[in-house]
Amino acid sequence: MPIYDYQCSSCGHKAEVMRKVSAASLEACPVCGQDTFAKQVSAPSFQLTGSGWYATDFKGASKASATKPEAAAESTPAPASCGTGCACH
Repeated sequence: MPIYDYQCSSCGHKAEVMRKVSAASLEACPVCGQDTFAKQVSAPSFQLTGSGWYATDFKGASKASATKPEAAAESTPAPASCGTGCACH
């Protein structure tokens, strides 16, 4: 579940609230009770790690090593359900 930043425009109360993406936005401030508690625009605070991500696998790689996986993919025949130029090849 994502964490959203909220701020009340009446009393200035700020809070980080964990909510489902599908959940309705909060409106009532838990401090003053006014319907001025609004979601704020904020930067995401996560980092992608592990195999397959740019920072760990491709950052600083030479062009020669970056093209090797593509060459192998081109030599693999496409399944019968795929056409030429599909996204999986």
